[in-house]
Amino acid sequence: MDTTLRGFTTISCWAADLEAAKQWYTDLLGIAPYFQRLGYCEFRIGDYQHELGLIDSQYAPCDTQAPGPAGAIMYWHVDDVKATFDRLLAMGAKQLEAPRDRGHGYITAAVVDPFGNILGIMYNPHYMEGLGMTKKA
Repeated sequence: MDTTLRGFTTISCWAADLEAAKQWYTDLLGIAPYFQRLGYCEFRIGDYQHELGLIDSQYAPCDTQAPGPAGAIMYWHVDDVKATFDRLLAMGAKQLEAPRDRGHGYITAAVVDPFGNILGIMYNPHYMEGLGMTKKA
């Protein structure tokens, strides 16, 4: 059976200074990219080994230097939104949305990394249920 959207594979972020972005994300994630080639590097992260790709802005299919952050926000599950948010700010990210309790156990926040990409973080109880780490009420 074909499924239209089978799952998240890679999210791409753009950076005019790819080497600086690669180092920033290496410091944030605590791991080096597992794949690299000219103008691109990729990290495998998280419980499902999703891919975070960093691409030199010169290869962007559109203008990535818009006057402000825009577009869809990809939220990464984190165990502690406030602590992760504070760490991102300490590493030079700028606040886009402060941690916000959305009810029923959901907490979200978003920052703009030093390269202009939006990085969303979230505590999502359904994510934890999917891992079998919480009990359904």
